[in-house]
Amino acid sequence: MRTPEALDEAERYTAHNYHPLPVVISEGDGAWVTDVDGRRYLDFLAGYSALNFGHRHPALIAAAHAQLDRVTLTSRAFVHDQFADFCRGLAALCGKDLVLPMNTGAEAVETAIKVARKWGYRVKGVADEQAEIIVAADNFHGRTTTIVSFSTDPDARADFGPYTPGFKIVPYGDLEALAAAITPNTVAVLLEPIQGEAGVLVPPTGFFAGVRELCTAGNVLFIADEIQSGLGRTGKTFAIEHEGVAPDMYVLGKALGGGIVPVSAVAADREVLGVLKPGEHGSTFGGNPLACAVGIEVVKLLETGEFQRRSAELGERLHAALARLIGRGVVAVRGRGLWAGVDIDPALMTGRTACERLAERGVLVKDTHGSTIRLAPPLVVTGDELDHAVAQLSAILVSP
Repeated sequence: MRTPEALDEAERYTAHNYHPLPVVISEGDGAWVTDVDGRRYLDFLAGYSALNFGHRHPALIAAAHAQLDRVTLTSRAFVHDQFADFCRGLAALCGKDLVLPMNTGAEAVETAIKVARKWGYRVKGVADEQAEIIVAADNFHGRTTTIVSFSTDPDARADFGPYTPGFKIVPYGDLEALAAAITPNTVAVLLEPIQGEAGVLVPPTGFFAGVRELCTAGNVLFIADEIQSGLGRTGKTFAIEHEGVAPDMYVLGKALGGGIVPVSAVAADREVLGVLKPGEHGSTFGGNPLACAVGIEVVKLLETGEFQRRSAELGERLHAALARLIGRGVVAVRGRGLWAGVDIDPALMTGRTACERLAERGVLVKDTHGSTIRLAPPLVVTGDELDHAVAQLSAILVSP
């Protein structure tokens, strides 16, 4: 058995920023991974949606291989031959004029914050240093010092102050509270169309239509953080499409890199992103040739609509199967498409315990907030694989 030794080595040389399950993965293919001892698992976390297209999707791997043989990094001091194609394709997918590529989701959120503030000062006319951004309680937008300044999760926030000012927190889904929080200094509302880390929380029907109306009326930017919820995960290209509205700015990441390289971006129209001038923002690796080559293929995969359809159709199957577990060890199920938050009866076990027991049965999921577990299989998963995973969940609830 190689797993215990590998876990010991990881424990010895790494800081405790995660609490991983005792699994050491060495290979991945589609919806499956294999550990160092040859045991196979269904991956129902998919890298927090970074692996929407599965492990080692052939088209994405081919694009990466081809680009590795040409050029991988130039920095944005120069223009490379993959850059325009990526930005043009992603802008079209988003229905926006411009794209600004970065690397990580947190970088993209930071970019959106900076753009919104500058837009507020230069376009809306907010007085210097007075810009405010409204966010939701229980949000998860990243872990930089600015972003944790408006987190309500003590684990993410405690002991990392002093905190960055300029943010107002309102309850998620509470349109009245949001309306009351808007002032002439409000430059943006930053929200997740579905709150993933909070337990895959879906907003009340009509909430985002109301957000759009409030932002338009108040000359406020509506920023949709689609880092986890976007790019096919919920059965549409973007989760906000379920609400029938469009944001002023998309914040994207995770699946944009195809599970191969870190790729993130913000997309908005020219009157918003155009406020940035050379030297005001940047990233050494943002928009690098390797990232763009992979990103071009990701956009092509999404343009076909195949993955959105798979997520919608298989999502119905997943949620129907999970709903049958309510009252049989499951308290509630939420989500859209191939994304579900499952509340385990806390009298039975914690979410962590459920994850450990599912791993023993060959299914990898992630817990959050007590007794809740999250299911987010790659969009290449089959119906039979979904049924198998739910059967394993049912088994641990009946006979843990």
